[in-house]
Amino acid sequence: MKKTIIAGVSCPLERTVEIIGDRWVALILRELLLKGPRRFQDFNKDLPSVSPNVLSGRLKKLLEQDIVHTEAYSSHPPRNAYHLTRKGQELGNILAGMRDWGLQHTTEE
Repeated sequence: MKKTIIAGVSCPLERTVEIIGDRWVALILRELLLKGPRRFQDFNKDLPSVSPNVLSGRLKKLLEQDIVHTEAYSSHPPRNAYHLTRKGQELGNILAGMRDWGLQHTTEE
């Protein structure tokens, strides 16, 4: 598995936060972990607060980091579904820990 290089950051926690510390990245990962492969329009529907430009940028970042990969589901027009890689699936424990902490220490208004 290819390691991601983050120049000038020696702390592994900081490097991880650099990749997954964004709100939208965490929610995209949640969707993929809970629901499996997703299409762009699935994310748009399930995360209505994110703009298409931001969603596109976050998905591109996850592709570049080898956390997700795409598989074509239509050739005319070309359309892809997003799938977690093994590297992406390994983030499940981190997100589950964040969920558990949120259950214990936060509440809805």
